[in-house]
Amino acid sequence: MHQPELTRLTARDAGLVACRRCARVWTMGTPRCGRCGSRLVSRDPKSISRVWAWWALGVMAYIPANVWPMLNTRTLFTVQESTIIGGAVELLLDGNVGISIIILVASVGIPIAKFVCIAFLAMSVRGGSRTSPELRMRLYEIVEYIGRWSMIDVFVVAILASLVQLNVVANIDPGSASLAFALSVIFTMLSAQAFDPRMIWDGIEAEARTHA
Repeated sequence: MHQPELTRLTARDAGLVACRRCARVWTMGTPRCGRCGSRLVSRDPKSISRVWAWWALGVMAYIPANVWPMLNTRTLFTVQESTIIGGAVELLLDGNVGISIIILVASVGIPIAKFVCIAFLAMSVRGGSRTSPELRMRLYEIVEYIGRWSMIDVFVVAILASLVQLNVVANIDPGSASLAFALSVIFTMLSAQAFDPRMIWDGIEAEARTHA
C-alpha cells in the first residue's frame, strides 16, 4: 500500500521566526527579539541588494590594496615601498618560505576566494543552482569563519611599524594600501553578514510544496 509522503513543516508555515543573532525563536509578527533586541524578519527582500553593494565596495577597495605600497621602509640612505605581493616575493627570495606563503594565502588567496563565494551564493538564491543547499550552507559557514583571519596583513604592518622605529637609522611606516586592505576586509565581512542563509532553502521549500 502506498504511503503518503510526510509534509515538511517550515518555521514560516508554523508562524515562527528565528533571530539571526541569538537563534531564539519567536512568533511571526514579533518586531524585535526579546533576548538580544535584534529586528526580526522572516526574509529581508533587500538582503541581496546590500550583499552586492558591500561586495562591490570590497572589490573596489581591494584593487588599490594590491597596487599601493603596504610598507614604507626608510633606512639611512634608501627609501623602499613594498606592495603585498612584492613583499611576499621578497620574503620568498630571502628564504622565508613559510611566512611568504601565509601572506599570499591570507592576503591574496582568501580575499579572492571570499569574493567568488559570496557572489556565487548571491546568484544561486536568485537564479537557482544545481549545487545542493547543504554544500552552499557549508560554503557560507566557511566564509563567515575565515573572516576573522583576513586582517593578518594589517596586523603584521602594525607590529613591524611599532618594533622598527630607529629614527635616523631605520623606520617602517604603514603604506596607503594598509587602509585600503582594511576597508576591503570590512566591506567583505559586511557583505557576508548581509546575506540571509535562510534563502538557500527557499527553493527546496517551494519544490516540496509543488510535489506535495
